[in-house]
Amino acid sequence: MSKMTEEQKQRLQQMDYVAKQHGLTREEMTAMLERAIREAARKAVRNYLNVDVKIDEKGGMACYARLVVVEKVVDPTLEIDLGTALTKVPDAAIGKEILWEVNTKDFGRIAAQAARQFMTTGLQDASKRHVVSQFMGQEGQLLNGSISRRDKNGIWIDFGNAEGLMPPKGCIPGEQYEIGDHLTVLLKTLNPDKPGASLFVTRSSPEFVRRLFEREVSEIADGTVEIKGIAREPGYRTKIAVYSEQAKVDPVGACVGVRGSRVRMIVSELGGEKVDIINWDPDIRVFAENALKPAKLAKVYVEEEENGEKVLQVRVTEDQLSLSIGKKGQNARLAAKLLGWKIKIERISPEEPVQEDTMEQKIRQAAQLLAETCHLEEETARLLVANGYHSVEGLREASQEELAEIDGIGPEIAAQIVAALAE
Repeated sequence: MSKMTEEQKQRLQQMDYVAKQHGLTREEMTAMLERAIREAARKAVRNYLNVDVKIDEKGGMACYARLVVVEKVVDPTLEIDLGTALTKVPDAAIGKEILWEVNTKDFGRIAAQAARQFMTTGLQDASKRHVVSQFMGQEGQLLNGSISRRDKNGIWIDFGNAEGLMPPKGCIPGEQYEIGDHLTVLLKTLNPDKPGASLFVTRSSPEFVRRLFEREVSEIADGTVEIKGIAREPGYRTKIAVYSEQAKVDPVGACVGVRGSRVRMIVSELGGEKVDIINWDPDIRVFAENALKPAKLAKVYVEEEENGEKVLQVRVTEDQLSLSIGKKGQNARLAAKLLGWKIKIERISPEEPVQEDTMEQKIRQAAQLLAETCHLEEETARLLVANGYHSVEGLREASQEELAEIDGIGPEIAAQIVAALAE
């Protein structure tokens, strides 16, 4: 077996390098090269219809026309006479198909361009498939990268082993993007076979905010606090509703963090976008009151229109009207998105009585129930409610020692509560 020449070694090294860059094996790279040269041969070797290309294990390359041996040539694009065939193929015989070598050096400029174009397209497709395979199953997850370039299609972000496109609609309005800036984005979709980028990312999706909260708030990540809904107008304001089944957990406080540290990180990532964190409630009226904060509502009615659309009629006093609607209707619009209900806001007449604040009413009712059950003063029962014990079931989960540690309760009252619950 003859040794490889230096030129052949370099050719193989180049093939291996390009193959690795595009996620191909040497066999796949060889097959692609053969197809590219075949395309070039079809343009250059006009005397033949059927052309094959072979690349050996040493990187050697040869082009052959497939011809049938005949006594008298009728169609030179498909046939060759026996005498000519025997000059290069000793075992040629009438009716036999042979491979007739064609000089690739005669292909010319047009053929070379065709080969380059075929290879460029093939390598781009291979790169796309390789990138998509690496990110398969990561849709909806956060990615970190740096801006590599920008064009009419949007912002291109380098993730180290791949590049993704953030189209204009995926950008946060008002944000300034410069080459080299580091960005956190949400992987929205993969594009394995269509023209364009392999990865499409976004920062404007409500899901982007959800993932940021999951990253910053450990209670959300472990399931202690649940995100019940998000309504967002990117660049301006987001409302997020949270809830916890554990009575001792304050879901809003967990999301805000100590001295606002957690939500401050998220707001910073969103470029200063306002974030309202509210308590979710199964009672749609209470949920509406929370969603329309900072406005204070006078009355909330549930309506059902003829077409089955869910409607809330909200009544507010004169001084709360503009606050409930918000600038350019944003507060009411986001609240409606969050609730999934249509909201009608109306001004209440001065003589119309205003109902008791629903949240205060719920606190009072919970305190009364605990006071009656555990034979407590209502003021003591309110202390329990204020510390997250809103129901008898919640109290049963607490130990006597935990209750005794609450300011204003102490060991004696804690023992009384446990005894009353045992009855």
